[in-house]
Amino acid sequence: MSFARVRALLVVGVLAVIALVFVAVTLVRDTQAGKEAASHCQEGDKLADTRLRQPKDIKINVYNATETAGLANTVKTDFQNRQFQVLKAGNEPNKKGVDDEVAVLRYGPKGVGSYHVLRAYFLNEAEPEFQLDRDNDVVDVVIGGEFKQLATITEVNQALTQRDSASTQLPPRTCADPDLS
Repeated sequence: MSFARVRALLVVGVLAVIALVFVAVTLVRDTQAGKEAASHCQEGDKLADTRLRQPKDIKINVYNATETAGLANTVKTDFQNRQFQVLKAGNEPNKKGVDDEVAVLRYGPKGVGSYHVLRAYFLNEAEPEFQLDRDNDVVDVVIGGEFKQLATITEVNQALTQRDSASTQLPPRTCADPDLS
């Protein structure tokens, strides 16, 4: 090997090491992480947990708002088979009919990310019902008259990738928790 070739390889090697060190230092000293999310918070806003959780980490209650007897228990079993933590199942406690809906998802600031995952199980056709004063991460799934079945895993993944920008916006009077982003 000629001296010119050795010198060229040495120069390229040194430049590669310098680039790696520069990237590592930049990533370690990044002071902007989370600041953008926190800068949108206004006084009185509640911090929202926007993490898209795994089904095993999502807690739900399943309620039946239809005339079909036993539907809540059937849907509860379907969710349990998909590894969700189902806390309660039964008839809709608020006695609100949702005949013209697939489902209604009631959630608070701590359940924003869980809501987005659950909405995909209804192919993004479930209606949101955000409750600002709700202080837990449990999402109430209220089954409506247009419900047929839960989506398959493939359909869920497609629904999660096809969400539009309006459906991914934070609910009113909330801002993303920079510690959970």
